[in-house]
Order: sequence, then structure tokens, then C-alpha cells
Amino acid sequence: MHRWIRGTALVCALLATGATTGCGAESRADARPAASSATSSASSSVRHSQPSRDDRRDARAAVEAAYRTWGLKPLAAPPAPPAVKPVKLRADGGQVPVISEIPTQEKIVFLTFDDGAEKDPEFVTMMRELKVPFTMFLTDAAIRADYGYFKKLQALGNGVQNHTLTHPDLRTLGASAQRQEICGQQTRLKDEYGTAPRLLRPPYGNWNEDTRAAAASCGLEAIVLWRESMQIKNMQYQSPTGKLHPGDIILAHFRGPSELKGTTITEMTANLLRHIQEQGFTVAALEDYL
Repeated sequence: MHRWIRGTALVCALLATGATTGCGAESRADARPAASSATSSASSSVRHSQPSRDDRRDARAAVEAAYRTWGLKPLAAPPAPPAVKPVKLRADGGQVPVISEIPTQEKIVFLTFDDGAEKDPEFVTMMRELKVPFTMFLTDAAIRADYGYFKKLQALGNGVQNHTLTHPDLRTLGASAQRQEICGQQTRLKDEYGTAPRLLRPPYGNWNEDTRAAAASCGLEAIVLWRESMQIKNMQYQSPTGKLHPGDIILAHFRGPSELKGTTITEMTANLLRHIQEQGFTVAALEDYL
């Protein structure tokens, strides 16, 4: 049984890492007298936005403690997102690009979780505490029994993207049927999660030119594949080096013990994070680069 590290102490400590904002701000603001001028208000804002060296040290200690709770070594903080995103997405009338990695020299990788069949509450706890960013490519047939589970993960700042309504091999479908699968899921996800996805992952990674045309007509800006994938305990690499490379997009799935030979999604994710940390990489948010 994991000992959870919860409450405002951890969340506040993580402020210094940029993982969250506004920790306790309302209660502190209510206790302070109103600023006498715009200058004093601005000065107060600067003081509160610049944590002290002690605050930063305490925040780092809290992060390390959270990782130890899960039997992990801390990942390094990711670099600031680039001012100019390195991947050019579809403009109006343009072709939808197909990508499997992000061009970068930084030692960062990007986590993606597909489908949505497994809804383990412990996974939500883990990702809330570790603040690891990831992107969800969701299939309606897998998530419709519990849309709310993925809203909890979305509330942590993780993106919701399109993985079709029913998870077919799109190459076996005609153009009209592909549009129905893709556009139908656009509508469903927008209705449930508030924003329309920008990214499509075709099931099994299978696509053709009808897929690109359907994605464009449904308002999507890129087809996202992957370079590496997580297989319970070990990574499966496309690269002949058998190692991670800067900008790799990693595929994982919302799967439970019945599909993972008794391993939970939370345990699988811990294994994944160990592989990343051991190779000297950290995790960044895919949507910051697309």
C-alpha cells in the first residue's frame, strides 16, 4: 500500500516547480489589507511570485518525497516550452502532417495514453502527486461508461485528443466512414470535455490519404503516431539503438491487470518513468510543442 502525500503542503511546495499556481492565494488575499496603491499592489504581486531560496529547497524536497512514495527517483524539471513551436501544423487549406517525434535537442520525451478502457483511481492519484504531463487519445467506446474519470485527469492539465469513436482500422474504411469515426469523436469529446481536439491518433497507427482528408475536414491539425511504446515492464523501441532519443513520442495504454498480466496501469507507468529517468530524460507536455 502506498503512503499518499496529499494536501496543500505538497501542492504549495510544487508552486516553485511551475506545476501549479494560485496555491492558497484566495485565503492569503482575504487576510491581507487592501493595497493602498497600484504600486504597493504590484510590489506585493512580485514578492509572492518570487519564492525564496528556502521555498525552492522545500519544494524540491517535497517533489523528491512524492517520487520516493512511488518507489521512483525524481525526473528533472522539463525546460520551458519553446517560444516558437517546432512542428508546423495544418493551416487553413493545408495538408495534415503526420508526426511520430518532436524535433528537439533537449533530453525530453512525450507520454501518450490511448483508448481508455482502464479507469484506475490510483493512477489519478499518482499523476496528481507526480505532476507528470501526458496526452490522452480517447476512444468513445472505451470511455463512455465513465467520462468523469478522464475529466479528473484533464483537470490536472493533461490534453484530451481524438482516437475515433469505435477504434477501427481506418484503412479498412471508405472516406465517408472515416469521417464519421473521426468527426463523430470530435463532437463527442468537445461536448464532454469542453474543447475540440487538435490531434488525431489513428487506431493501430494505421492511416491513409482518406484519413488525412477526414482529419482536415473534422478540424484536426495533425496525425500523431509514436516512436517507442511501453510493454508492461519494458520499452519497445523502433530505433535500432534500443534507447530513447530527444523528442520521442511514447505510446502507452489505459489497460488493467487482465491485459497487463496482473500489472496495474499505475505499476506500468512507474516502470515507464524508471526507464525515462535511468536514460537521463524527462517528460514534457506534447501540446506545448505542437
